Amino acid sequence: MKPEILPDADAVAVRAARLVAAEARAAVAARGRFSLAVSGGRTPWALLRALAAEDVPWAAVSVFQVDERAAPEGHPDRNWTHVRANLLDRVPVPPGQAHPMEVLDPDRAAAAARYAEALAGAAGRPPVLDLVLLGLGSDGHTASLVPGDPVLEARDDVACTGPYQGRTRMTLTLPTLDRARRVLWIVTGAEKAPMLRRLIDRDASIPAGRVAADRALILADAAAAPTPRR
Repeated sequence: MKPEILPDADAVAVRAARLVAAEARAAVAARGRFSLAVSGGRTPWALLRALAAEDVPWAAVSVFQVDERAAPEGHPDRNWTHVRANLLDRVPVPPGQAHPMEVLDPDRAAAAARYAEALAGAAGRPPVLDLVLLGLGSDGHTASLVPGDPVLEARDDVACTGPYQGRTRMTLTLPTLDRARRVLWIVTGAEKAPMLRRLIDRDASIPAGRVAADRALILADAAAAPTPRR
């Protein structure tokens, strides 16, 4: 994968929003619906704000989460708090087509199974999401697929993780990510440059490097761009 390098994080967000909108219009024209899974982070929130201003057939859009932290509803640690503020409060996605992960259910396995059913209802069985937005952690994680967690080997569509950075999480699994029609990586910040090089090189020793690359596109800012090889 060769990344598209843009000047800064704002430019990445705007470019990504335009790509997502174009994918949405094409999917609705071809199949009558568009399923989008979103990740967390400052640049993704800016992307969602930019997306809200784009021409998107929102009545045919279903919004899912790539992952979520087990934090109280409305808490700033919850990705859904930001999805709602930056996108859902600004656009007419039908309420039944916006799908937060139920991370506070004490029966975590049952909650993950229900989320997998919601995915299947919108994206088929097994679910094939139209577009998944992924970020890249400085430790090589993506979604909540973190180094050393057994969830990396999960075969179910949705799974729950062990503690990471103080919270357990729910996440889409590698099989679900690999079926997506398009994966859009959003990578910004100088601290991401070493892992971006490893992602480009398909380094399977990091979780991000295990995500299928044949339908993936990377948008990165100049700060994250890896140094060219000599």
